Amino acid sequence: MWLSNFRVVLPEAVLDRGAVRIEDGRIAEIREGTVPHPAVDGEGLILLPGFIDMHGDMIEREVEPRPNVKMPMELGLRDLDRRLKVSGVTTGYAAVSFNPKSVHGHLRSHAHSSEMLRALKRMRDELKVDHRVHARFEINYPNALEVVEELIAEGTVDMLSLTDHTPGQGQYRDIEALAEKIVAQEGITPAEAARRVQERIAEKQQAGGDTGATLAAISAICAEHGIALASHDDDTVEKVALMKTLGAVISEFPVTVEAAEAAKARGLLTAMGAPNALRGESYSGNLSARDAHAAGLLDILAADYHPSAMLPAILILARADPDGLAGAARLVSRNPARALGLSDRGEIGLGRRADLVIADDSGVGHVRATFRNGRVIFSDGTMVPREVLRAEGVAA
Repeated sequence: MWLSNFRVVLPEAVLDRGAVRIEDGRIAEIREGTVPHPAVDGEGLILLPGFIDMHGDMIEREVEPRPNVKMPMELGLRDLDRRLKVSGVTTGYAAVSFNPKSVHGHLRSHAHSSEMLRALKRMRDELKVDHRVHARFEINYPNALEVVEELIAEGTVDMLSLTDHTPGQGQYRDIEALAEKIVAQEGITPAEAARRVQERIAEKQQAGGDTGATLAAISAICAEHGIALASHDDDTVEKVALMKTLGAVISEFPVTVEAAEAAKARGLLTAMGAPNALRGESYSGNLSARDAHAAGLLDILAADYHPSAMLPAILILARADPDGLAGAARLVSRNPARALGLSDRGEIGLGRRADLVIADDSGVGHVRATFRNGRVIFSDGTMVPREVLRAEGVAA
């Protein structure tokens, strides 16, 4: 099947007019210029590699859209799948947290988080996107090592990150801001919020004695099973150095430019949120993804909490990227693929999986169609001919 008359985004450059042939789910040929009678005529639109999202927080809100309003797990996961494919995501890592002390309460308990992960794994073959699991653990989570060993042994986890949401650390460096956030979210008094913050600090201090040994053991398990390890919300040079020692390959959402610089210097790939890049600022007042990109400190863009921000963020960053659209597209394709050991995807290249996105770059951008393994998993009905859609069993 030929896709022709596209601006084809290759890893290092963009073909102003190009064509790609798909065969058996792989990219079999790339040609500059057009071919006659293609299955899909791109009409000058963009053909991008499928987006690889290494950190998407949406799963919790899909299965429980409001506090204590539970949807059937199957429904929530299908909604997540739909949301991702419409945004151009072909490989998505659902970021599920283990942190019962968070403001999200039971959603991040061992029982609930494990249930979501296992349900996602069970449904993988029924869903359109290649769904994988990114397990997030607070460094002082009770029995963290035991839970990690259990989930890895059953093949449930594909990536793991270590977080520290203790007030005064990482994302919550500003203790007063955290207390104000808790007041707004839970409708409690400032005094009660301040008491909760202090309790969390005390719990972290009490658990500190065993943290080092637990982190080292988790690191060893990840290395043994080939699971990518990431740090989260790095805020100091010292924390980056520690995480590098533990085997982390990604520093996700560094909150200061000093931490991002330290990560780059030590060979970690830095990841930040597409919503941050799209808006031009972090919602929590931390490092701007645009500033990090301008300084050469940004390697990966993740959906974070809003997957539809990925395409607009790429288009915005492309304006300032030294390699233009090709460079910006690497942030959601080749770079995360390499970091996560996905050697079969991440770029439009011969022999690679035909995970592709047809996009319009007018306005904030618009995903017209998404292909996974050469098959249409989403079409808005404007680009892919009906006969192709019928052959793929896809409704426009």
